[in-house]
Amino acid sequence: MFDVMMLPAVNATLNATAGVLLVLGYVQIRRGQVATHRKFMLAAFAASAVFLVSYVTYHAQVGSQPFTGQGAIRIVYFAVLIPHIILAALILPLALITLRRGLRRDDARHRAIARWTLPIWLYVSVTGVIVYWMLYQM
Repeated sequence: MFDVMMLPAVNATLNATAGVLLVLGYVQIRRGQVATHRKFMLAAFAASAVFLVSYVTYHAQVGSQPFTGQGAIRIVYFAVLIPHIILAALILPLALITLRRGLRRDDARHRAIARWTLPIWLYVSVTGVIVYWMLYQM
């Protein structure tokens, strides 16, 4: 039977996977390996898309998990969470536009937006793992 309570760990794994794939894709494009870069970035997009479905499924079933930490760690948690949420809302349209331009080989415009998309997407992926750890593992 499927246990929806496993989804936060699945989500963190998908975020971590997307982050690693993003870095690998970046390394490949810096090496001039366009085809390999494309594969890594499509895989990162797929991991993030599966994450989004899993995240919505979990929160539709369970709701929000309150952070119970007190003191300084609570300030740290919200300092990570608030920009994570804001940037997570921005990354979907940015990633879609960047992906579209890359697939169409509109290279100049792809590069121009990818310079913003990559660090934001990477930040959201990494802080997603941190938020998971702080909520469910501390």
